[in-house]
Amino acid sequence: MKREYFRDKCGVFGIYNNNESANLTYLGLHALQHRGQESAGIVSAENDKFYSHVAMGQVIDIFTEERISKLLGNMAIGHVRYSTTGDSHLLNAQPFLVNYFRGKLAIAHNGNLVNYEMLKNRLEEEGSIFQTTMDSEVIVHLIAKSQHSDIVARIKEALFLVEGAFSILIMTENKIIGARDPFGFRPLNIGILNDSYVLASETCAFDLIGAKYVREVKPAEIVILDRNGISYDTIPSINRKNSFCVFEHIYFARPDSILFNKTVYSFRKRLGHLLAQEEPVEADIVVPVPDSGVAASIGYSEFSGIPYETALIRNHYVGRTFIEPKQSIRHFGVKLKLNAIKEVLEGKRVVLVDDSIVRGTTSRKIVKMVKEAGAKEVHMRISSPTTNYPCFYGIDTPTRSELIASSHTIEEIKRYITADSLAYLSLESLKKALSSDHSDYCYACFNGDYPIKFPWMDTRLNDTMFK
Repeated sequence: MKREYFRDKCGVFGIYNNNESANLTYLGLHALQHRGQESAGIVSAENDKFYSHVAMGQVIDIFTEERISKLLGNMAIGHVRYSTTGDSHLLNAQPFLVNYFRGKLAIAHNGNLVNYEMLKNRLEEEGSIFQTTMDSEVIVHLIAKSQHSDIVARIKEALFLVEGAFSILIMTENKIIGARDPFGFRPLNIGILNDSYVLASETCAFDLIGAKYVREVKPAEIVILDRNGISYDTIPSINRKNSFCVFEHIYFARPDSILFNKTVYSFRKRLGHLLAQEEPVEADIVVPVPDSGVAASIGYSEFSGIPYETALIRNHYVGRTFIEPKQSIRHFGVKLKLNAIKEVLEGKRVVLVDDSIVRGTTSRKIVKMVKEAGAKEVHMRISSPTTNYPCFYGIDTPTRSELIASSHTIEEIKRYITADSLAYLSLESLKKALSSDHSDYCYACFNGDYPIKFPWMDTRLNDTMFK
């Protein structure tokens, strides 16, 4: 039987003690929209009553003024989600609201539980009935089965039993509880807005609502927001090594966020500096692949002295569906999102900077687009090492056989994408950019050194179950 593991890249937001909780959660989710565009939801609570609206689509389209006005209460949690193919339907949208014999709770989860299947099978054998294919639902069943009377103790026991990545918000009738896994894979932050406390995946959400950034939630830390203010607890665990996701810094987080105590924009510029130092080339202009290559391109330009130019314009209004013309148009999918400025590119030797190459198909189309716009040469520079292995902890990456760098040399990739030269940032330079705390990061997508081992991994990496 083919196993299915759903790797979600998501964003979570929660606010306690604010009469405009739903409005502010809507704004927070809007700031986190880059973390997931497939579905979004908000659950609020007032006087032991829960109010929920969850739908497929983007935040701005889902939440009208009328819908927000029906989400009553002084506390709320929200979620934006992007999932892998095959798991795209409303049943799996979050926050997930449940009734159980001790009351109600809502859950919003960013990350991936690697022992989900084992726990699910055990719980089903004991009589639990699952309503979704979300790994997050396992946590709900574990909370329900706990013998502790205190909700925080129940949550602690549940989170002790799960393995993998989770930055999670759980709302009861009178509390919001946030927690981060003992490895710290995915981010979670604490903010304050007047007398209200806020929890969010990224600090850019605090900026939009005017909240003050306090600090990160620590790995294995539990944060409790209730009428007594803010308090803390810890998930019992064996001593775990910090394994912050380095790809959050390279690509996933918004450049205006503070992530793992580093400003994302400055870090990406630093990657560009190191890339220019490590992989120089004679050229006329440096051009980013927007938006992911912008900061690294600026850094490359600053260090190399080669002028920076915006020569690829991104269309930010591409929806989830579109009508493709019956008449064939070359590179239609890329042209829908990007367009080249011929005046800037014509006759130029171009350094084209991006954050990563995954399958290589998009890079190939972009290089060809730049050449068709008149570029004399195109030199591709990537501000991260080669992506050789899939992620199992909450970033959606293909199976290993689909990752071009896992089976092709850099020279072969260069020929495939039709670039005149191709170079990646080394893993050593990436660690240099992270400075003294580089040992606190997970590099599994680059070197295959997974912090959490699990039984099916070797088979999964060989793709025997997932073709």
